[in-house]
Amino acid sequence: MSTVRQILQNKPPEVWSVSPETTVLEALKLMAEKDIGAVLVMEGERLVGIFSERDYARKVPLLGHSAESTPVKALMTSEVYCVGPHQSVQECMALMTAKRIRHLPVVEQGQVIGIVTIGDVVKAVISDQALLLEEMEHYISGTGYGR
Repeated sequence: MSTVRQILQNKPPEVWSVSPETTVLEALKLMAEKDIGAVLVMEGERLVGIFSERDYARKVPLLGHSAESTPVKALMTSEVYCVGPHQSVQECMALMTAKRIRHLPVVEQGQVIGIVTIGDVVKAVISDQALLLEEMEHYISGTGYGR
């Protein structure tokens, strides 16, 4: 069973973030440039929110905001669910499903050390299942390890 730490080891180390005062347009430009679906909103080293494509799509046009002048803090999701590096992929999948979220910041000793996405979690679940299937096939056929 994979852990969050193992997922992070296979990802680039960068964690993209903006300040609460960053405009929505600037955040969207960063997200487009880095090909990511969300950015963390940080005040110094403190995580204060997350801003995603979903926040933009559901709040800017519907609430009559302007992307050019609205700060991210006005539209970000303030209740951010986080995980630790020791947590399992299955725990992440359960949390993401229950809370209907696609991004989980990874926090260790109060510091953000990474972010896992639903894509990362699905990839890890598929990899874990493939490994389990291979082990079962070896066991059933009698060609297991050490024989």
